[in-house]
Order: sequence, then structure tokens, then C-alpha cells
Amino acid sequence: MLGYMKKIGLTGGIGSGKSTVAGMLAARGIPVIDADQVARDVVPTALPELRVVFGPDIIAADGSLDRAALARLAFASPAATEKLNAIMHPLIREETERRFAAAQAAGYATVVYDMPLLVDLGLDQGMDEVWVVHVDPEERVRRLIRRGLSEEDARRRMAAQIGDSQRNAAADVLLDNNGTLADLQRQVEALA
Repeated sequence: MLGYMKKIGLTGGIGSGKSTVAGMLAARGIPVIDADQVARDVVPTALPELRVVFGPDIIAADGSLDRAALARLAFASPAATEKLNAIMHPLIREETERRFAAAQAAGYATVVYDMPLLVDLGLDQGMDEVWVVHVDPEERVRRLIRRGLSEEDARRRMAAQIGDSQRNAAADVLLDNNGTLADLQRQVEALA
């Protein structure tokens, strides 16, 4: 019989530094299931349906997904985002469960699920703990612009997610990432 495995749901709004926290936890030997990576891994399965729903412009010349083209269309409106989610989330959920089972079979006591939409989708209910990385919204916009997004695109993507107050209310642990990287590292080390 496999032992109990604690599931930590790690989330935060886009540009919050959640991936930085995931990297810190992985460096401490805790397996991290990255929902964004899972989403990329299931794209080949989803591609035919994505093409039907969003059109041929999302297909690159080499036949792969043009992620930027899909993002422009999928985040253009809440209805478009819902269409994307309806295609991707069942596939992501199935692959994620497979990865949880693999971590448990490998004997890990704790696994982290790095999921931007954890609270948005109600997946926080299936976690033993929810860790939310919080950053002031205007700082998130600045970070996203530094990553290459336009201010309009950054704000549109932020608006497609639930509000910070709702996400923060679901937190068992609230990590404040408004300070330095060292400040964030200290918070993570105190918990992991």
C-alpha cells in the first residue's frame, strides 16, 4: 500500500512569481507538477480540436501550435478563454492525475502542483494546502511588460483570472513577493 502524499497547490496571478517559488521548492527536492508544462505536453492531442475552434491561423508553418496566435485569440474575451479551457482542462486534468500517481508510486511524501488557475477552477479543494504567491497588480503588469507582453495584453490576461482577493482568501499560506528574491527565498525556506 502506498503511503499518504501531501498535495500542495501553488498558485498566483500571472506575473506573481509562482514559477520562481516552484523552482525554489524543486531545488529542495520536492517534485513539482507544472500545469503549464502539462498543458504544453498535451497540445498534440488537443491540436485538432483547437484548430477547429480557433481556426487555421493557430497552426505554424511546421504544423505545430503557434502559441502566440492562440493566446491572442483565446484571451481576447472571456467566452474565447472558456472555449480554450473546455478543450484543454480535461486533458490537463488526466495527465496531472497520472503525474500525481507517479510521484506517489515513487514514494514522495509531498508534491507541489504549480497551477495558475487552481482557485479559478476549484482545484484548490483537492489540495491539502494552498500556497498563493501575491504581488501588487501594478508590479505584476510591470513584470509582464519586461517579459515582452504589451500593457494591454498583460492587463487582459490578468483580467481573465479571478481577482487577487478571491485567490488570497483560498490561501493556507500567503507568500508576499513584493520584496526581493531573498525575501521570497526566506519565506519558502521557512515552509519547506
